Amino acid sequence: MKLIIAYIQPERLNDVKQSLYAADIKKMSVTNALGCGAQGGYAEHYRGVEIEVNLLKKVRLEIAVNDEFKKATIDAIIKGARTDTIGDGKIFILDLPECIRIRTGEEGEEAIG
Repeated sequence: MKLIIAYIQPERLNDVKQSLYAADIKKMSVTNALGCGAQGGYAEHYRGVEIEVNLLKKVRLEIAVNDEFKKATIDAIIKGARTDTIGDGKIFILDLPECIRIRTGEEGEEAIG
């Protein structure tokens, strides 16, 4: 089992969701996040004062999958999120040692679905 965490541009969320649905991956958590990577940030002026904005809006996706869905999930995220410009995001893959479905008490791969 794997936990896939992806940080993407907010405007790419619908494209990523459609790509995931097409790959038959429908379970995910979505959170608004702030961060920066290689793009760094930008400066803007507000009422004559320069303000440095170095934490940019991102969306964090968390998707728990069984091992056989790992590649399909990663490929779907890349397909939906890629614009070939700096700031497209990152994907992290973590081992998921245990999962328990609260409603039924199922554990492991059966709990992920």
